[in-house]
Amino acid sequence: MSDGHYDRPALSWMFIALLMIWSGVAGSLLAFGYRSRVKIVVAEQVITMVLMWSTRLCVPPDFYHAHQTLPTTIWVANAVASAALLWGPWVGMTSGLVMGLGSMVVRGGLTHIADVPTVPVLMTVGLAVGAVSTTVRHARDQIDAAVRMQAATAERERLAREVHDGVLQVLAFVQRRGNEIGGETAELARLAGEQERELRTLVSRQAVTPRRGDGAQVDLQQQLRARIPSEVELSAPGDPVLLPGASVDELTSVVLTVLDNAARHAGPGARVFILIEDLGGEVVLTVRDDGIGIPEGRLAEAEAEGRMGVSESIRGRVETLGGTAALRTGPGEGTEWELQIPRGMP
Repeated sequence: MSDGHYDRPALSWMFIALLMIWSGVAGSLLAFGYRSRVKIVVAEQVITMVLMWSTRLCVPPDFYHAHQTLPTTIWVANAVASAALLWGPWVGMTSGLVMGLGSMVVRGGLTHIADVPTVPVLMTVGLAVGAVSTTVRHARDQIDAAVRMQAATAERERLAREVHDGVLQVLAFVQRRGNEIGGETAELARLAGEQERELRTLVSRQAVTPRRGDGAQVDLQQQLRARIPSEVELSAPGDPVLLPGASVDELTSVVLTVLDNAARHAGPGARVFILIEDLGGEVVLTVRDDGIGIPEGRLAEAEAEGRMGVSESIRGRVETLGGTAALRTGPGEGTEWELQIPRGMP
């Protein structure tokens, strides 16, 4: 015990009681989720500095020059940890620096700062606790996003089961038969196709457009399944193919453009197939039809006429993602687009 060296032991015990009361109050408020955490942490910084300065009221100068302040470094580290948990490692290190320098000033100055471990110890506490808290918060955000996506997917599947075997299949049948019959029923087929796409998008909207934060990952195959016509065959890996949301939106637009071109130019009865390959560092998306193909020179002729579907809607969009779009076609050979998109962009 050091109280024999104190000029005012009764006053020192009063400050110790204040230290214990504040520890209990702050710990309880933070543990039970008090909303004003910022106020508590700020108050803890101030109270800790005040308690350190109270050392000069209780002991003679020759004692506090050679000993720690009344609240020891271990207790002072609580304030540093609180700041780091709330605001991250940089604020935690700043709090540790302020507390360490404050302790040295109370003890008589900064003349031996290089020889005293208080400042580096407290700054290390702020850095370590802040880094851990940031990692934990990031992991919690990812878990919350995964839970929301899982719930949205479950709801989408429930709705899809209720309407897929009825409404969507009937609309797809009307569209297919209307195109086969032709004449006035072609308009009915067009309207049925539009309503099928709208209903499919509505059913899957929760899964297709989850709440996205900055850099949020979206399942490419899930979005494509929700947007493409039912007669298009899609093959994809069993696991989600995750890409940044902006990339998925651009690729979906590219695929819809390719499908529109196939519907217009591939010829009657042509089928379209989509293949998604997840190669780790990149994603390869292949869209192929078994139609009549594109005659040689037709693309250059269309571009010269000002039709920018291939050069802008397809190649331009893929290039903005840092990828490449390769076209293979010929008379009677069908048309195949191979889109290679690296991960990490945009």
